[in-house]
Amino acid sequence: MRFLHQSDLFFIIKFIRLYCELFHFELLSRFTHYCLYLQLEDCRSGMYPPKGPTCKGNVTWYTVNLDLPPSIATVIYHFYIFVHLCVPLGEITLFNIFYEVFTVCTSIVAEDFNGNIYHGRNLDFGLFMGWDRQNKTWTLTEKLKPLVVNVNFQRDNKTVFKSTNFAGYVGMLTGIRPGEFSLTTNERFNLDGGYVGILEWIFGKRDGMWMGFLTRKVLENATSYEDAKGQLSLTKLLAPAYFILGGNRTGQGCVITRTRINTLDIWELYMKLGRWYVLETNYDHWEKPMIFDDRRTPAMKCMNQTTQANISLASIYDVLSTKPVLNKLTTYTSLMEVSTGSLESYIRDCPNPCTPW
Repeated sequence: MRFLHQSDLFFIIKFIRLYCELFHFELLSRFTHYCLYLQLEDCRSGMYPPKGPTCKGNVTWYTVNLDLPPSIATVIYHFYIFVHLCVPLGEITLFNIFYEVFTVCTSIVAEDFNGNIYHGRNLDFGLFMGWDRQNKTWTLTEKLKPLVVNVNFQRDNKTVFKSTNFAGYVGMLTGIRPGEFSLTTNERFNLDGGYVGILEWIFGKRDGMWMGFLTRKVLENATSYEDAKGQLSLTKLLAPAYFILGGNRTGQGCVITRTRINTLDIWELYMKLGRWYVLETNYDHWEKPMIFDDRRTPAMKCMNQTTQANISLASIYDVLSTKPVLNKLTTYTSLMEVSTGSLESYIRDCPNPCTPW
């Protein structure tokens, strides 16, 4: 008789939970909620510097010269991907579309007592794109991990901005403009979602901007935190999104909640109200997250347990290393500090038992 592995059991329970939420089976819903609660772990500590089974290594750095003509830079970039990673250009194009609508993430911006701003994120990707039952992993997630790169974008031999990206993705999901601002993006689930915008774009209505192209434009050209916030708030998009922005002075941190057309809310750090951090997963912060996908509650529990007095890049890494914030979809963790211009990124692994998302 073959027994279910614990990761398989978590996977099944999450799907039962989703079914119960959709069809209002209250008793079974509460039971599965209790089962999921049992898998939560205590907040991690001492995980930084990254080591052990949850860290597969540092992300490699590359440099891109923005002074090169765009056509030459693009050819060099795609040639590198094709030769070294064996990814055809057609697949690269598909990846760019999928990244627009399938990123599931956790982002945190926090301020310490001295006014230092810290920004961290987990990038989770590959949901429902092949489950490897033997290894208890998402197939696409594991294939993407070797494609994670750090890029230093320079002009006149000086850094303009830095990013952590998947090789072949021309937009930006995680980036920092040293001394000015840091930026991450999270998918926002909405009926009027990215599929609608992408279909409109395919059929010729192209007044909306690809999310990743906007973030790249902002990182390359915005001259301040406020400038970046304005561009991210006002530009029409192909897909709804959350933009998480960090700055270089007290109070400069926010979550911008976007529809494809406009901005619904800007949720900012506010020390007078005791709001020393903002934390975003994939649900509007004023609404409860889906119980079958609640990374917010354990992440906030760990942030509150950490306290503002002890917040740092290291303690944010601890939060992002706590299951289910760290899960089978997590490809990398990034840590940024605008005032120092630092960007650290690490390839992640979530040893069993671990939640599928």
